Amino acid sequence: MNVSSRYLGCGRSPAWCGLLCLLALAAGCGYFRNLNTFEYLEHGYTFVLPGIEGESLFNSNIAQGLSNGGVDTAIEVHDWTTGTWLLFPVHLRDLERNRREAAELAAKIVEYQDRYPGLPVHLVGHSGGGGMALLTLEALPEGRQVTTAILLAPAVAPDYDLRPALAKTERGIWNFYSTLDAAYLMAGTTIAGTIDGKHTSSAGAIGFDKLADLSNEDVQVYDAKLHQVPYDWKMAASGNFGSHTGPTWIQFSRDYIAPIIRGQSTGE
Repeated sequence: MNVSSRYLGCGRSPAWCGLLCLLALAAGCGYFRNLNTFEYLEHGYTFVLPGIEGESLFNSNIAQGLSNGGVDTAIEVHDWTTGTWLLFPVHLRDLERNRREAAELAAKIVEYQDRYPGLPVHLVGHSGGGGMALLTLEALPEGRQVTTAILLAPAVAPDYDLRPALAKTERGIWNFYSTLDAAYLMAGTTIAGTIDGKHTSSAGAIGFDKLADLSNEDVQVYDAKLHQVPYDWKMAASGNFGSHTGPTWIQFSRDYIAPIIRGQSTGE
């Protein structure tokens, strides 16, 4: 059995076989030039974390939308994958490798904060990149935080314990999810698994659950710092029709994600 079928069960899942074609078309098509020169770094740092396809048109569009939406921080598409889209099953399921990549990004954030103390840092992760955003938060050393983390259709289990990640943010975590993303984040992750290795519908499709054993203090943290944003048909005006790639449209990034980073409310 080859790598793809072993991880994904392609013979049983037309949706995931279709993803192969989608990744092939998108990978390597990015055009966004990272804005991480001195004049941008003086305003903060925003990292865009790709899905399991790696750097592609999807995450390039997210970054471009942030720039178009008035985000004046440095903006970088940070490719945490191997750089080879054919290894996407490894990107999805090799948790130990992903933790190492997350630790490297956390170290880069710490280095930036040491050089530019007090400036905002934001994480924006799509699909598998949403899982990587959570792993990066967890990898930050004690006493370090980023400003916000924004998850777009994250391929993470809904019962993921968000307490460590929430504690590493100042303003919280935003989760954009859509029940219309059924092929990839319901059927797909039930068969192939999530970034955290569970075979279930993802939080990118149905939202995150509050864990049953949360203390009153933990519940208050969830209520204050977890901002869940379900799909709304009004988002179609910005190019997002609720699909897995819907949140990656330039207009959606400009209209919905950039305002969060700029400190404005999108309405939950």
